[in-house]
Order: sequence, then structure tokens, then C-alpha cells
Amino acid sequence: MTYNPNDIPTAACMPPLLGLPTLHLRGTPRQMGEAHGAELSATIRAFVQMRLEAAILWGSAFAPVVGGEPISVGKLIDAGRACLDAYERWDGDGHTEHCAIARAAGVHPTELYTAANMTDVRDVLVFGDKGDSAALGLRADAEGCSAVLLPPGRTRNGHLVAAQTWDLNPQDLDYVVAIHRSPDSGPQTWSVTCTGCLSLVGMNALGLCVGTTNVKTRGSRPGVGYMGILHRMINSGSFDHAAKVCETAPRAAAHTYWLASEDRAAEWETTAWSAVRRELGTQPILRTNHCLVGAHQIQEGEAPSNSSLARLARLRIATGPERRHDVASLRALFGDRSDGVDSINRLPEDAQGTATNSVVVCAPKTREIWACRGPADRGAWQLLPFD
Repeated sequence: MTYNPNDIPTAACMPPLLGLPTLHLRGTPRQMGEAHGAELSATIRAFVQMRLEAAILWGSAFAPVVGGEPISVGKLIDAGRACLDAYERWDGDGHTEHCAIARAAGVHPTELYTAANMTDVRDVLVFGDKGDSAALGLRADAEGCSAVLLPPGRTRNGHLVAAQTWDLNPQDLDYVVAIHRSPDSGPQTWSVTCTGCLSLVGMNALGLCVGTTNVKTRGSRPGVGYMGILHRMINSGSFDHAAKVCETAPRAAAHTYWLASEDRAAEWETTAWSAVRRELGTQPILRTNHCLVGAHQIQEGEAPSNSSLARLARLRIATGPERRHDVASLRALFGDRSDGVDSINRLPEDAQGTATNSVVVCAPKTREIWACRGPADRGAWQLLPFD
């Protein structure tokens, strides 16, 4: 097990590029969780505290109302506990690994789960049966990611490529880490995630790649958070098994999920209760942070934001019929600032409530996963190798 937190220096006239810390784990789910929690205990505790403090500020700033009472951290943790219980019933191995991380780091498993899956746990309260989303006053562009699935005909080497930014709280940047897991049972995995968290965006050694973007719809419920779903998908041994995991999971809230292998890719726009699948054909699959499925649009918790619409339009231009991409050109695309604060590359100084905390480009045919911490033009890109 190794951990490398160092930033990578560049020319003296420029600020250093953000380095991507790496953590290597091996063994059973319990052993990997214990090693993860012990190695990163201080940053995990800080991450949980930061996320819960952010929840307090969020609650006081927007005065959301659920059942006639303001949302409190206590209510969030209660909802997180219900979601963690659902996770234990659905994926015993993932639950074991999560709880081992928490114990070794010295935090309560429920608090860690609530912090890690904050958007879903919040949506259970805000967009559930008792939630009053109109009371929130939240901007729809406060969260968001941009994802691209390119068929072989749209790449320079004729190989399928999948990539995305991961955009959320600017404070999350300090906790981004790439985790390499070598389980006793199942494929090796690489995932770019946050300290103390299970899998987010990544690839396994079989070339199976996963990712997600956030959308919001009504009808959220106590259920499995998105990180648990991605964790089980990336641990799958086949495309079809991972697809079934996505489609049948008792989801807590809405998200889009994408899945790619060397010869197939698909995306699911999901709510807590439904999942609509898009197969990758000859045209790219592009995604930002608003619903595209009519039945989901009726249930959408917020109108599409300027940011989400602008980023999707930019992706369509950049992946048009005459364009061909590779890893380098996708890095450049994810660093695009053509649309100012509504650009694909989201910066903390935009003061939009979100920023690009990491970027991942996956080439499943060659088992290459490239990643950086922070925006695409501010992070030091590195290849994450399998054994």
C-alpha cells in the first residue's frame, strides 16, 4: 500500500500543477477498507467534517423546508442511516468495506455514508414525498459534470473512448484521490474518488469503465447511494452484469450512469424508480445535468440551468461529425473556457457553487485510464496502471 500526496512542479513562472494522490489496496473488502481508513484517517475525518459543515451552511442559507421544519444535519444523518441500511441489504461486500473504512478512520459509518453520498441523501429529504423543493431556492447550476462516450468512428485510433469531468463542491478538491484496489475476489479497479469513499469514476482490469453525472427528480426515497452503485458496477466481471446492477439497484435518487467496455457502451438516465437506457451507436452519447427523457423531465426538480445547456451545446459542437478525438484532444476539450462561467471547465473563481475537481479519460481497448485532480488545465495528468 502506497500513498503519494505530492504536487508536481512545473516551470518557475507558473503555479504547480495539482498532483493526484494514489492509494493501493489489496485483500478482502474488510482488509482493503481497514487499510484505506488507517492510511487516510486524518483526511477522512476532515472530509466528513467539511461535508457536514457545508450541509449546515446550505441548510441555513436556503432555509429548505421538509414537513414544515428546516433541514438539519440530524435529519440528513437520519436519512443517511436509512440509505446505509438499504446498502447493507443490497451489497454486503461494499457495506463491509465502507464500514471498515469508517472504523479505521475513527468516524461513524453513518456519518461517512451521509457525507460521501451527500447529494442523494439530501435529495431523499428535498425531493422525496415530504420534500418541498420550491422552498429551496437552489440554483440548478450549483452542481454538474460533463460526460462523453465516443464510438470508434469518432476517434482517431478507431477505439471507443469514455470520459468525464467530476464537478461538485470546490472544497472537495483537497480530498480527491485515485484508489487502486486488488481484491482477493474480482478484478482490479482504479477509481478517482474522495478520501473515505468507495468508487466514483474509473475502470477495472477487464476494461469495464463507469461514471456518472447528477440530475434531480422528485420521488427520491431511502435507498442505495450513487457511490455504492458505481462501486458494485466497477467490480462486475462483465458488461451485462454491470448493466443489470445499474438497472435493478434500489436507487435513492436520480442520476445518470454510463458504462463502457472495449466494444460496447451505454448510458442510463435514472430516477429512484426508473432507468432509461441509451446504447452507443454511431453517434456520441453526451451528457451534462438535466434530464433528456420526457417522462423524467415532468418530474425534474429544477429547470435546466444555463450551465448545463451551454456545456451540452459545446460538447455537441466539439464532437460533431467531422471531429475525431484522442486522449490529448479530450483533455483540451475538458479544459475549454469558451463559454465563461458556463464552460465545461468549471473553476472555483467562477463562484458558481461548483468546480471541476477531477477529470478522467478511459480507453478500455488498451486498458488505459488517464486522470488529473482539479480542472483539466490545472492538474498533472497521469496514467493509472494495472498490475
